[in-house]
Amino acid sequence: MSVSEAFAPVAIKKPLVANPDLYSEKPSLIGLSREDMGAALREKGIPEKQARMRVSQLWHWLYIRGVSDFDAMTNVAKDMREMLNTHFTIARPEVVEEQISNDGTRKWLLRFPPRGAGRPVEVETVYIPEEGRGTLCISSQVGCSLTCSFCHTGTQRLVRNLTAEEILGQLLLARDRLGDFPGADTPPGAFVPTGDRKVTNVVMMGMGEPLYNFESVKTALLIATDGDGLSLSKRRVTLSTSGVVPEIYRTGTEIGVMLAISLHAVRDELRDMLVPINKKYPLKELLEACRQYPSLSNARRITFEYVMLKDVNDSLEDAKLLTQMLKGIPAKINLIPFNPWPGTNYQCSDWETITKFADFINQAGYASPIRTPRGRDILAACGQLKSESERMRKTDRLAFEAMMIAGHGEDD
Repeated sequence: MSVSEAFAPVAIKKPLVANPDLYSEKPSLIGLSREDMGAALREKGIPEKQARMRVSQLWHWLYIRGVSDFDAMTNVAKDMREMLNTHFTIARPEVVEEQISNDGTRKWLLRFPPRGAGRPVEVETVYIPEEGRGTLCISSQVGCSLTCSFCHTGTQRLVRNLTAEEILGQLLLARDRLGDFPGADTPPGAFVPTGDRKVTNVVMMGMGEPLYNFESVKTALLIATDGDGLSLSKRRVTLSTSGVVPEIYRTGTEIGVMLAISLHAVRDELRDMLVPINKKYPLKELLEACRQYPSLSNARRITFEYVMLKDVNDSLEDAKLLTQMLKGIPAKINLIPFNPWPGTNYQCSDWETITKFADFINQAGYASPIRTPRGRDILAACGQLKSESERMRKTDRLAFEAMMIAGHGEDD
């Protein structure tokens, strides 16, 4: 089998039809803290003395063994499993579409319940394999409210926040599909890193602004980095924000993961256009928040993301101002060749311009890797993620929900 055959795109999309799981009122145990999981079990009659032991059992099966069926929990008594099946769910998100790029990048379109949006909603999750690492890009919202002018996701209005369960579900689903749980097999022909883990790094850089969904993101990432479960190192988890200044310090103190700033401009007037949240939190406030980020050091640098837009922000004068404004902040600057998408008016900077920009920054003492575009052929690269979900008007939503719950119809 050739490389191109091994990575032939898969793009079969299901119609939007009634799925009983999407309308189930059973709460999920995924995404609950240990304390909340214990409380949920006690509400269903589990004695106080047993609850802690049961939580430890469930935690092991959910996050170490990666099961998605209560009946697979072989050391849990049958009557307990029946109670769990009756009252709770641990189902994975529905995979609407899976695409595999020629470079091995995988993109999943995942479907979640409406939860106020009227119809089931969809988000995109991307897996980027490399020789020594596998990075999973996770979404935090359906759509986005920030309308960054160069970003495809920004053309989709915000539909709703994802829950902690839905954020964590993306990681569990990816590990399922990649054979990244004990005893599971890697898909034939899949490009995955060598080593024990297929997902070694997680970046909150998918659809949405994570810090506008702080509590759900916090809960999900604390579970993902729990040493007795999924056990991702906090050094291998990066949260990217466009600059929600009030929540940046909280990210460091309450979550403790690595921070990335979606910067893209060194002048307020340009950043106001590229990243409109800059009008609310201008560069001076943003950079001061970065300087105050807890545990900041050369070993825990902030990553500043800078998309290279031809004749917009790619001059050597921009590079000079960039190094000046970051002075005193332990930082790495990721240069991102612009990834085109249908309808955009921006162009990617010439490669020669990008390398000169990078050379100047490197000479100023900052690491400045040029991010290799991945998954462009399936619109899985940085800034290209988008789904077709839209929030419905209330009257349309109620009618649609009634039709779907009754098991009739589909959405064309």
